[in-house]
Amino acid sequence: MAIYKCKSRIGLEDVGYSNKITNKAIIKILENAGGMHSESLNLGLNSIEITGFSWILLGWKVKVIVRPRYNEELTVNTWGRESNRAFTYRDYELYDESGNLCIIATSKWAIVDIKNGHLAEITPELIEPYKCEEKKVFNSDYSFKLKEPETIDREIRYKVQRRDIDINKHVHNLYYLDFAYEALPEEIYENCEFNNIEIMYKRQTKLNDEIKCLYTKDGEQNIVTIKSIDDNLLHAIIKLY
Repeated sequence: MAIYKCKSRIGLEDVGYSNKITNKAIIKILENAGGMHSESLNLGLNSIEITGFSWILLGWKVKVIVRPRYNEELTVNTWGRESNRAFTYRDYELYDESGNLCIIATSKWAIVDIKNGHLAEITPELIEPYKCEEKKVFNSDYSFKLKEPETIDREIRYKVQRRDIDINKHVHNLYYLDFAYEALPEEIYENCEFNNIEIMYKRQTKLNDEIKCLYTKDGEQNIVTIKSIDDNLLHAIIKLY
């Protein structure tokens, strides 16, 4: 089946002050659904030693239509979309218990050779089991390319901790959203839900790396640029609005 379906119930750790699901929990559900789809095809985490590669995430675009509440069971539909030798794309639809579409998302992925850590080619043989769909959740193509703002309104610094590191020995993609939230001014953090999320992951961040999170307000958009302290490395850009 081209469209993979699974269920996910919203737990205590997944909600904020209003008992509604947080953006971090949404992305966690999306990530897990994609991972389980690959696992069902023997192309996931438990098959790394056989396949010799690992999927890596390059970007997100998420739109919240209606924000579900605590203890709701969500139905997740996800499918592979178009691909080329360098990248592949995956889309998502989340439905609430009443069958209403509440969240849509698209994502961009590549694969890494686990022996040398370099990007590897996505071959037709690799992508064929996914039976990719032409269906898109967003009407227009999304480039996953975000630009650094020209001005900076606020800066915080952070040293990467053990708790931030995943099985690939770098900061897990979910935690970049945590870093971005820490950089937000208090009044923005307390009063905005951010029903639109865009993230571009550019370069991995490792244990004990020191980074700076640079906040910019651009109209209705809140942009956080995550860079190395010396400005030489761009790690990620997160846009919330």
